[in-house]
Amino acid sequence: MNRKKILVTGGAGFIGGNFVQYMVNKYPNYDIYNLDLLTYAGDLTKHREIENKDNYHFVKADIADREAIMSLFEKEKFNYVAHFAAESHVDRSITEPEIFVETNVLGTQVLLNAAKEIGVTKFVHVSTDEVYGELDFNPTTFFTEETPLQPNSPYSASKASSDFLVRAYHETFGLPVNITRCSNNYGPFHFPEKLIPLTISRVLNEEKVPVYGDGKNIRDWLHVLDHCAAIDLVLHEGVNGEVYNVGGHNERTNLEVVKTIINTLGKSEDLIEFVADRLGHDKRYAIDPTKLEKLGWNPTYTFETGIAQTIQWYLDNKWWWEQIISGEYQNYFKRQYLFN
Repeated sequence: MNRKKILVTGGAGFIGGNFVQYMVNKYPNYDIYNLDLLTYAGDLTKHREIENKDNYHFVKADIADREAIMSLFEKEKFNYVAHFAAESHVDRSITEPEIFVETNVLGTQVLLNAAKEIGVTKFVHVSTDEVYGELDFNPTTFFTEETPLQPNSPYSASKASSDFLVRAYHETFGLPVNITRCSNNYGPFHFPEKLIPLTISRVLNEEKVPVYGDGKNIRDWLHVLDHCAAIDLVLHEGVNGEVYNVGGHNERTNLEVVKTIINTLGKSEDLIEFVADRLGHDKRYAIDPTKLEKLGWNPTYTFETGIAQTIQWYLDNKWWWEQIISGEYQNYFKRQYLFN
């Protein structure tokens, strides 16, 4: 019996990295290929526990490198693609938008073309609720799969563009695809530039925690392991061509999130420092995941249980985030893969 091969792009990042670990451990009879360029947010130290397993494989490559990607697909004949690779930091997209177009749009097209050429069983494109734009503060309104796309940042515009490409490859070429759009993720191995890990690391170091504007912007928080389970389900059971929203039913203002972390760690709220608001800062995101729930998925973490687990993980794994902040993690690839 042939072993199924799954390509996970962006598997050295936060969500993709957690998905790689989830799949390697859950499916020992699948070969999981982690493809990542190892840009500043790409970290392989998180995979120390799985890197020697027989069903884990790492490939360093740029998804926008057409020749390298086509060669890889022709060689390995992947059954599935789970496409996480993307530039995702909104602040960086405001100062360097061209990088987001190259990776998120052109890179996705290169992958889609390779997937079409070899005939993959399923291509799952992992997108974001940010492509829908923003909601007002009415607690009865939510993003559904039918909500029009109205991205407000270069990041979300690049993701919306890649969503349209995925849809086009399904409609034009019959490529079996799904698009998932998730709310804000949190959990282990979250790069320290994002709100929750930034707050945890700053508070533990007794440093000021920056909060944009008045801190009242609302996000729907989804634990990354719940997200991994959702992608697994869509990969195997998703109806071809369909979009599935993934949300955690956990709306909180940014200020509430920061205060929860500070209070859990027993520190003073005087560490909070309000800073000038982000350009084009969306007011609220909130997901209606009913369609995915009907497929068989439900989140297992409430925000209370998830944030407690996450804070404890950062307390127990200072080795990880301290070497991320120092930059030492960037030497891991050289030590483990180039010099061994």
